Amino acid sequence: METIGADILVRCLAEEGVEHVFGYPGGAVLYIYDAIFKQDKFKHILVRHEQAAVHAADAYSRASNKVGVCIVTSGPGVTNAITGIATAYMDSIPMVIISGQVPTAAIGEDAFQECDTVGITRPCVKHNFLVRDVKDLADTLRKAFYIARTGRPGPVLVDVPKDVSLQPCKYVPPKGEISMRSYAPVNKGHQGQIKKAVQMLLSAERPMIYTGGGVILSDASEELRRVVERLGAPCTNTLMGLGAMPASSRQFVGMPGMHGTYEANMAMQHCDVLLAVGARFDDRVIGNPRHFAQNARKIIHIDIDPSSISKRVRVDVPIVGNVKDVLVELLAQYDAARADAKPASLDKWWQQIEAWRGKQCLHYAGSDEVIKPQFVVEKLWEVTGGDAFVTSDVGQHQMWAAQYYKFDKPRRWINSGGLGTMGVGLPYAMGVQMANPGAEIAVITGEASIQMNIQELSTCQQYHLTPKIVCLNNRFLGMVRQWQQIDYGSRYSESYMDSLPDFVKVAEAYGHVGLRIERPADVEPALREAFKKHKDRLVFLDFITDRTENVWPMVKAGRGLTEMLLGSEDL
Repeated sequence: METIGADILVRCLAEEGVEHVFGYPGGAVLYIYDAIFKQDKFKHILVRHEQAAVHAADAYSRASNKVGVCIVTSGPGVTNAITGIATAYMDSIPMVIISGQVPTAAIGEDAFQECDTVGITRPCVKHNFLVRDVKDLADTLRKAFYIARTGRPGPVLVDVPKDVSLQPCKYVPPKGEISMRSYAPVNKGHQGQIKKAVQMLLSAERPMIYTGGGVILSDASEELRRVVERLGAPCTNTLMGLGAMPASSRQFVGMPGMHGTYEANMAMQHCDVLLAVGARFDDRVIGNPRHFAQNARKIIHIDIDPSSISKRVRVDVPIVGNVKDVLVELLAQYDAARADAKPASLDKWWQQIEAWRGKQCLHYAGSDEVIKPQFVVEKLWEVTGGDAFVTSDVGQHQMWAAQYYKFDKPRRWINSGGLGTMGVGLPYAMGVQMANPGAEIAVITGEASIQMNIQELSTCQQYHLTPKIVCLNNRFLGMVRQWQQIDYGSRYSESYMDSLPDFVKVAEAYGHVGLRIERPADVEPALREAFKKHKDRLVFLDFITDRTENVWPMVKAGRGLTEMLLGSEDL
């Protein structure tokens, strides 16, 4: 029986198990939206801006381990989506973006709302397709989902011209597993390389385990925890890896890098064997590679993507494979070898780490007069029992969230790491709640970031979404101001906010609850009111915080891991 391309597209989404699609209609995708109207296999969420559609699909994937899906129209629909696509690409998030395109005969003719979608998105997708024949549509969509979720995950875009969505075609069901000759990711690690890694770890006197988002993406948190406990070594999670190792564990030494803990950075620099798992030694983690290489150490690097290994730091034992599979094999070989070779004592190493911990690098001066942003995050952790899904925007508030909300579970911390995208917090919360209905969700944001996608308060009202927005309002572009203070002689060029809206009234105008909090004594009561009394409402909590507070510790750009500023006294 023949049908049209739009119906085939919708049927393919259903056969992939898609339950939620985020999008915004336009001329080039109207046949697709008509097909969506006639089906009941998945729910469509109408956002208020295409950027938010991609962010929401991104967060849906991060919080659920499913492939996120969004639909945008041609031209400005696509260009509005680029920031969201690049955000997902930098953090390796599996997602399928379906974009409308002008009819095939008009491509290249500067038609209304035409742009070169394949060309524009090529640098920020794992792969993209332009479907010119309806007969290729179903197979292309299946390949898109396969590519998005296998190997190193990432966003895949499928560009569908309007006439292709209308062309008649017979639907052909899938036949077995997807197989692509030009794409064959490796999952199992090399046995010999794993054996070398085990021997290094057994002989290590100062081992360190450094993990990133790859652990969470491969659902290997349980395997990581077992490896860390068996090795008895300290473990650090990057910004993207928080929650992979429980923050409550004694072996967890905090986040490393530019705003990492003193003990994590010192352990990274002074270990003799470093086991890197699903991390990429990026600039915000190790700082200056030359400084990092000053200390002699052996490095084992596990990653699904061979191009990430020895990219910035030379490693001694590369292991290409799926993190989960490699950790299982590593642990099996370690247990077998341990019976014959007694591991080195780590007592002195832990004594050193406890001495570094004694610095209490995250201590801050409290106040009874002005709200400290760190205090708000600590109270949020207490009120939610540390069990909330926390999304964040980008800036000082993001770092305070990472430092002071102790994540014990994976996929609870949803933020933009690689691209550092402001405006993601609220649409991220939308995607998280669609994936986890009934869960407690907090958006930690700032007065600047929240305004970049504040229109999504309307989407939340339409779909009864109830995140609690924790706005740390310091009337500055906080991280910009901090850098200007430290590196630019306190010349605060265009980093202050002179005409902020009344966020309480804005929230109420959209049909939500707004609260303004100005005294430290009111912080905890306001949070409890939001999460208990207004459990079934979106609540915007506008916390008026200390304008001068900075994020410490800090490693300045271009400096080494151990060249940390622990506070204003180090300036």
